[in-house]
Amino acid sequence: MSGRISCMLRMHHDQEVAIGAGKADLLDAIRATVSISAAARTMNMSYRRAWMLVDVMDRCFSEPLVQGAAGGQHGGGAHITAAGERVLGLFRQAQAAALAAAQAPLDALALELNAGVVPAHAPKQLAFKVAV
Repeated sequence: MSGRISCMLRMHHDQEVAIGAGKADLLDAIRATVSISAAARTMNMSYRRAWMLVDVMDRCFSEPLVQGAAGGQHGGGAHITAAGERVLGLFRQAQAAALAAAQAPLDALALELNAGVVPAHAPKQLAFKVAV
C-alpha cells in the first residue's frame, strides 16, 4: 500500500485551537530561524498569519510560548520560551503516542479502502483527528 497513515491531534482551549500540528510546526520553524517572519516564509504563510497563531498559543497557555524582541537596525527576532519547549515536547509526545495506539486499527481500515488498493489519484496521506 502506498498511502501514509498519520495522526492529526489538536488541543482546544475554549473555542480556539491551543496547539495542533501546524502550530507545533510553526514553533519548530521559529526555533530554527529565530524569527517569526522567517518561520512564516519557510511555511509559506504571511507574517500576520504566523503572528496571529503565536498570539492564540500565548493566550491559551499559562505562559507565553514565544518571546519576541523589538526590531532595530539588525531586526528583532524571536525565540521559543522554556514553556514553549515544554508544550512543544509534550505535544510531539502526544502525537507519537496517539499514532502508536491507533496504528493497528488504522492499518486495518486502510486495507478496507478500495480493497487495499490506493488509486493513483488518491491523497498520499490518510488522517484522523483526535479532539482533546
